Amino acid sequence: MISTISHLTRLARAGFVFAREGVFALVDTRPLPLPAKTAIALARLIERPTAKDGKSRLGAALTKLGPTYVKLGQFMATRPDVVGTSISHDLEALQDKMAAFPQAQAEAVVTAAFDKPVSAVYASFGPAVAAASIAQVHKAEVDTPEGRKPVAVKIIRPGVNGRFKVDLDAFLFAARKAEDFSLEAQRLRPVEAVETLARSVAMEMDFRLEAAALSEMAENTAKDEGFRVPSVDWDRTAREVLTMEWIDGTPLNDRVALEAKGYDMPALGHKVIQSFLRHALRDGFFHADMHPGNLFVDAEGRLVAVDFGIMGRLGPKERRFLAEILFGFITRDYQRTAQVHFDAGYVPRHHSVEAFAQAIRAIGEPIHNRTAEDISMANLLMLLFEVTGLFDMRTRPELLLLQKTMVVVEGVARTLDPKLDMWSVADPVVREWIERNLGPAGKLQDVAEGAGEIGRFLGQVPSLLSRAGTLIDQLDDITRNGLVLSPETVAAIGKAEARRNRTTAVALWTIAALLAAIAWMLV
Repeated sequence: MISTISHLTRLARAGFVFAREGVFALVDTRPLPLPAKTAIALARLIERPTAKDGKSRLGAALTKLGPTYVKLGQFMATRPDVVGTSISHDLEALQDKMAAFPQAQAEAVVTAAFDKPVSAVYASFGPAVAAASIAQVHKAEVDTPEGRKPVAVKIIRPGVNGRFKVDLDAFLFAARKAEDFSLEAQRLRPVEAVETLARSVAMEMDFRLEAAALSEMAENTAKDEGFRVPSVDWDRTAREVLTMEWIDGTPLNDRVALEAKGYDMPALGHKVIQSFLRHALRDGFFHADMHPGNLFVDAEGRLVAVDFGIMGRLGPKERRFLAEILFGFITRDYQRTAQVHFDAGYVPRHHSVEAFAQAIRAIGEPIHNRTAEDISMANLLMLLFEVTGLFDMRTRPELLLLQKTMVVVEGVARTLDPKLDMWSVADPVVREWIERNLGPAGKLQDVAEGAGEIGRFLGQVPSLLSRAGTLIDQLDDITRNGLVLSPETVAAIGKAEARRNRTTAVALWTIAALLAAIAWMLV
């Protein structure tokens, strides 16, 4: 009861801030029931007169509510099916811009993490150069055999763990209530979305895991031309502190500087898209926060990605699904695209493959032979989510993260090449994966893997036969002598039965008391 009141109090405060900042003006009330329309109309009565456009309203509200809500805003940008494509697009602009915490606190975190003063860890330690909801980044220097070199030091925000736990518990409470009262909420699975956010935040707050992601991505892309990631300084990395190579590069959101240095802008746009698709398809491991502030171009013209707090993974099934879907759109084979959805189990079997193919065609046909500047990705996504609802497709969190990243990546590439056609740029990467994994070479690999599985099974046969023999002997003994329980099991059953009897007695006496009270009132 106390926790419920606590959750409601926190959510009510958030609702008040949203109302004051005019966030409810973003909500389309037409499909809502009358009570919801009335509540929103009342909430808008306390809206600040100085509230401006919806984008700044939402950003201001989330920032005012603190780090957890900023992270929620960033995460919900991955769920356009829940918040709508317009709001999702606006939330993409909320790139964890927070006020930096004091230098003294940052140095205290370093001291506690390594149990030594900052001067013993770094040759120099400068002020914060960027601040986000979970951490901030400082520029420092370390001594090496080759001399001093600059490094980037990511430091966790003090007290952020407790703040996130309290707010995430409130989010989970609200999500469970939504699923209790709404069938549409059950399809969209907000509880799973909050749990996914909680896992993501937990991983982001352990910088050793981010360092591991950096290391894994470095191994995966070691032979990729035109793409790299910073190296990790493991000796100066702990749960609360991550030290990595300092990147001297031009950010992708500084088009003027890129043009001044003579970079081929369309080629950079193509590199962004193809790098992302290659990582997702080939490796099943991709950077899921590829906004322009996290992408740089170094002096050699290579694309450098930073901030590996949010990563996406795709299993073999999801990677094949992605490749088949993209290839189906590229080749306009909508029947194949629809069949892939059914084979993957994403569309319930009671629906028609042909009807789903027709719906897919309605999505795919308008985008062919048109450049990105002529395509509204927001409208395309909205149509896709309408189709998924029509065919009872349950939300797939891993595919939504992938889809969100694709939209962001296309947006970044479009700023570099306004006439970019994502499908033609994606074609060579997708075809390469299809030929390697679904062509003759891929089939041979499947055969080899199948043979390996058979070999492993045959190796386990003696152990399985031995266990089966033991089980048969035990069943034979039970048949002849009956089932014999251990003394511990008998004692546990006795205690449970005693508790059940006490509970039954209490319930019967309570009912009897109520009947007596009713009889007394009637008399």
